[in-house]
Amino acid sequence: MTARPIAVVGASAAGLAAAEALRRFGWRGPLTLIGDEPHLPYDRPPLSKQLLHGAWEPERLLLRTEEQLDPLDLDLRLGTRATGLDVATRTLTLDGGVGVPPLEQGREWGKLDCAGVIIATGVAARTLPGADRIAGVHTLRTLDDALALRGRLAGTALRLVIVGNGVLGCEAAAVARELGHEVTLVGIGAIPMAEAVGTEVGELLAEEHRARGVQLVTGTVDGFGTTADGADPAGTDDAQITEVRLADGTRLPADLVLLAIGSRPAVEWLADPALDTTDGLRCDAYCAAAPGIYAAGDVARWDHPVHGRPLRFEHRMNATEQGMAAARNLLAELAAETAASAPAEAADGTPGQERRAFAPVPYFWSDQYDIKIQAYGLTAGADRVETTVLDRTARRVLALYGRGGSAVGVLAAGLPPRQVRALRAVIATPLPWEEARERIRAATATG
Repeated sequence: MTARPIAVVGASAAGLAAAEALRRFGWRGPLTLIGDEPHLPYDRPPLSKQLLHGAWEPERLLLRTEEQLDPLDLDLRLGTRATGLDVATRTLTLDGGVGVPPLEQGREWGKLDCAGVIIATGVAARTLPGADRIAGVHTLRTLDDALALRGRLAGTALRLVIVGNGVLGCEAAAVARELGHEVTLVGIGAIPMAEAVGTEVGELLAEEHRARGVQLVTGTVDGFGTTADGADPAGTDDAQITEVRLADGTRLPADLVLLAIGSRPAVEWLADPALDTTDGLRCDAYCAAAPGIYAAGDVARWDHPVHGRPLRFEHRMNATEQGMAAARNLLAELAAETAASAPAEAADGTPGQERRAFAPVPYFWSDQYDIKIQAYGLTAGADRVETTVLDRTARRVLALYGRGGSAVGVLAAGLPPRQVRALRAVIATPLPWEEARERIRAATATG
């Protein structure tokens, strides 16, 4: 009888990390990696930075080449969508793509019966009604998205309107200005990235964007103007964007629009009622959503054992770390299942181990112009923020973030790498506010 595979759904950074960890931790059975894009796993952060700028080509974003993937002995199915999961039987339903069709053992076409599943499908870009029918309106989530936008930015100067002043919108605005385009950055709130970094750091970033020539506008998008002379764009296939209309009546001329209005977890295919898909796939502290079903990366909302509440991070480092954690814990569960059902068997040779709660120190970074922002811990949702502007002209800043009387996050820009690394230890475990303040002072006392 052919052994059932472990399937990793999502050929992403988290998915690749999970697949590699499964082999490293001892899984010798079949291993299937499923990705809905046609590309090998690639790194996403450079999409809005180096790739968009034209400094890097797509090949540089690959996390592994085909030759580097060969030792994993993967059943690699690219351009394949998972459209369903039966939790009780751990059976995936697949649609399209390439790879070995699951016809062995008389299985139904499009069905993959699995020993375990790791879900790493990430998130999808949000858009606005009718935007997909208008030429010149873009989102930025995938490699193909970035290449399409880069192709437009590579030409003569354009009027670019970016809707959304979060991290993605700010990074894209910086790149577009460096390429010589006229940029308008529209946000519902007046301060860029305020939700992620707080008001004072956001104001510092606003100063930098204005100094670089970005027009900052506050408002809500109410529609688009096109070359269809005001006709409903839904009835016009070749309408080209001409303006962005705000709810207050403002009209922003535009040759190009980027919608950077956030993302939604890619969980629409998970309809099994055994799963909770509210704001991502709900998991326990071990990244398990159900027996034999684990999740990792942007899609996973799991019980963080240190912070004591469910969290979901859309950060690159978390994707890799959680992919490895999910792999380790799934193998531990499968080993326990094998030991319970067939003590004399070790069909896959998986070594015995215990599951471990996943308790990372969150980390994210953002590059805008000459500014590199780095943050550890939780900066969003803080009820207390203390910001120290060390050098306003040089955009050097340090901020401490608190929640419920404890320090839970720290952010720095313009600090030496040694000092930035020292900040991680300060908030690895939430500390009383005053104690954390003293430790931050000590960590940054010398350069």
